[in-house]
Amino acid sequence: TYAEIASLILERRPEREASIQRHIETLKRKLVEEGIEAEITGRPKHIYSIYRKMQRKGVPFSQVYDVRGIRVITQTVPDCYRILGVVHGLWKPIPGEFDDYIATPKDNMYQSLHTAVVGDDGKTLEVQIRTWEMHRIAEYGIAAHWRYKEGGKRDEVFEAKIAWLRSLMEWRQEVTDAGEFVDAMKTDVFQDRVYAFTPKGKIIDLPVGATPIDFAYYVHTEIGHRCRGAKVNDRWVGLDYQLRTGDRVEIITSKRAAPSRDWLNPALGYVRTSRARTKIRQWFRRRDREQNIAQGREIVERELKRLGMEHLSHETVARLFNYEKLDDFHAAVGFGDINSQQIAGKIAETRSRAEEKLLPTPPPPMQAIEGIQIQGTGGLLTRLARCCHPLPGDEIIGYITRGRGVTVHRRDCPNILRLRNTERLIEVSWGTRLQTVPVTIRITAYDRTRLLHEISGIISAENINMAAVNVGRRKNIVTLYITVEINDIAQLSRVLTKIERLPNVFEARRHMG
Repeated sequence: TYAEIASLILERRPEREASIQRHIETLKRKLVEEGIEAEITGRPKHIYSIYRKMQRKGVPFSQVYDVRGIRVITQTVPDCYRILGVVHGLWKPIPGEFDDYIATPKDNMYQSLHTAVVGDDGKTLEVQIRTWEMHRIAEYGIAAHWRYKEGGKRDEVFEAKIAWLRSLMEWRQEVTDAGEFVDAMKTDVFQDRVYAFTPKGKIIDLPVGATPIDFAYYVHTEIGHRCRGAKVNDRWVGLDYQLRTGDRVEIITSKRAAPSRDWLNPALGYVRTSRARTKIRQWFRRRDREQNIAQGREIVERELKRLGMEHLSHETVARLFNYEKLDDFHAAVGFGDINSQQIAGKIAETRSRAEEKLLPTPPPPMQAIEGIQIQGTGGLLTRLARCCHPLPGDEIIGYITRGRGVTVHRRDCPNILRLRNTERLIEVSWGTRLQTVPVTIRITAYDRTRLLHEISGIISAENINMAAVNVGRRKNIVTLYITVEINDIAQLSRVLTKIERLPNVFEARRHMG
């Protein structure tokens, strides 16, 4: 009853208000010291409100921690968490009484941090922390928030959103299946975020472009680690599928499943959020260092082989990433800190510096012709050798042919290595005015329909010209030799990686024959 609750409070309303004001002043001073701008308000909870909460939660008065409360409103989400740290530094938090509705908003889009602490006077104090945008939604609803973002003007798009909400509310009264109602929540009104649903209807707030893997890690770290597939709206999707607002996402897990290093490769689009990326990296770091070194060594070996650059030593590649110890470099690759795309990109980006380290420094003058620099001689025609197909980033050397100018070979080309007379060899290097270079890639796969169509789609998406295709078959195995015009090693690596991800493809690599 009113009298019972009033007697339990033990203090009159003016005294409670004075206590709240003292706590507000204490917090204000501390926030000023920390350089955090915020507005702080407070009010004691009415006795009737306390009674309603006791009835709703079925708890005694001793477990109602917001008899006195203050609200802190600031500008940004990071400031909310900074203020939370300040509050917990000033007063002792009560275990089990912290709710993060910013990371996990309520169904009505309410967001705020709630915590309960023991104040200076030994009594409980609830603290709510939110941004101004969250405050508008909490006070006036999501529709008013839209109106605010529209600048208060009458707008057909805004009116359409309101009409849609009215119809949705009317329809909600008629349905009894919660899943059917969730299906209706496919809307474009939240344009800067994606709001997806768990099978139980819980809302997961994600950035635009988020994938099922991001979703899994937001639900729980272990669900992310054990993710092996996903269903969206009861249909199987790839793990690189970009979620949309209203999607109902079911993560399929397995005890034997584990994160893949491909998830950390930005070129493949498996992970969008830093939260998921951090959790994946932590998982790899927890694994045995020696295992990561071995796996990293294998990844580097495979990438250099795939790019046709076996002549580059692992030590040379490690130096490109400023690693002095080879084991540290291999461990970083094994951990997922460095991926195959980065290796190819670094080789292409630093090809000039790599040549300075690996090749004898040619004396000036140099003459740039069609993207090739030739030592000490001008006016010579250049062409790329068809036997080894050099690509920007490869170590190269020129061979002077009577009447045909200079033919540019890879330094490890068998035809160059077999030469006895080296007088016709001339130092060359890649210039800056590079054009596309023809490269043949070899793809081995189980034969199936639409395989060539899917490969062509990947090549086309990179704006690469496909010059020639040759196909060989042996029983159910098909080998494709595709000549493409590539800009550099990084682009080649990106294409090979995407092709190898196609179903039934065993291997995609640069063909040196």
